Amino acid sequence: MKVIDHINKAKKPLFSFELLPPLKGKGIQSIYDGIDPLVEFNPSFINVTYHREEFIYKKREKGYLEKIAIKKRPGTVGICAAIVNKYKVDAVPHIICGGFTKEETENALIDLDFLGIDNVLALRGDPIKTEPAFIPEKEGHEHAVDLVKQIVGLNKGIYMDEDLQNAIPTDFSIGVAGYPEKHFESPNMKSDINYLKQKIDAGADYIITQLFYDTNKFKKFVELCRKNDIHVPIIPGLKPISNKSQLISLSKFFHIDLPDDLVDAIEKCKNDAAVKQVGIEWAIQQSKELIEFGVPCIHYYTMGKSVAVREIAKAIY
Repeated sequence: MKVIDHINKAKKPLFSFELLPPLKGKGIQSIYDGIDPLVEFNPSFINVTYHREEFIYKKREKGYLEKIAIKKRPGTVGICAAIVNKYKVDAVPHIICGGFTKEETENALIDLDFLGIDNVLALRGDPIKTEPAFIPEKEGHEHAVDLVKQIVGLNKGIYMDEDLQNAIPTDFSIGVAGYPEKHFESPNMKSDINYLKQKIDAGADYIITQLFYDTNKFKKFVELCRKNDIHVPIIPGLKPISNKSQLISLSKFFHIDLPDDLVDAIEKCKNDAAVKQVGIEWAIQQSKELIEFGVPCIHYYTMGKSVAVREIAKAIY
């Protein structure tokens, strides 16, 4: 079932979560280990991220540089197929611009359609660590809105090969990302909302937000969207804090602010076990506030670790 259909049919806020593909060398059981503790809460869908390969350059003889992949994760398409087959839960693969040509994107979408997976989350993706800024592939998309347009085109039976015979339209439900504290590359919130509206106008069905820890910022984001004629469902994304180092890393990598009360509580913790408990309690309170606000679903970022999310789900669902 499509994510948008889950939302439209729901009589109460849905539960969903996101998984990281395991690093190369780990088996599918590592994925199952992250899902099994959360199955009892009846997730409506499970997102599977896509991470680009990371490279280093090694010097060889005569000064030549060799490009070597140092991090590679198994394919998101295959993981989604395994999830659907084993758990009978809808899987939502992330489809990104970075690292893909338009043809490679089309081929991935054809594979997903063949497997009966009718949901995608369309993202630009982050630059790899060796890039100063995002660099699209030579024949790829530069912006998420262009990716949305390609998927919508396939839904209409428009393929890259105009002479393709018996072209069958796909039927994907398309999600896109939203940023309650704006995307770090946007000059201001007004500009960021305009970019988001372009993705919705292009055909996206719903929005899943970047993680945040101040519920009021999410509420203001929703109000701003509605004022700018964005009326699709907006799903908040939450991630429980699990250690003190995240006070720095979350702000650095996700460009978000942490509320004073949360920072104070974490700084008083004597160890990471105490931090983890603070993170769980904060996420539980956020979840309650969001449900009271009327969100259609809460999406939890597990980062491959489901213990904390399980504790939150027990208190909420």
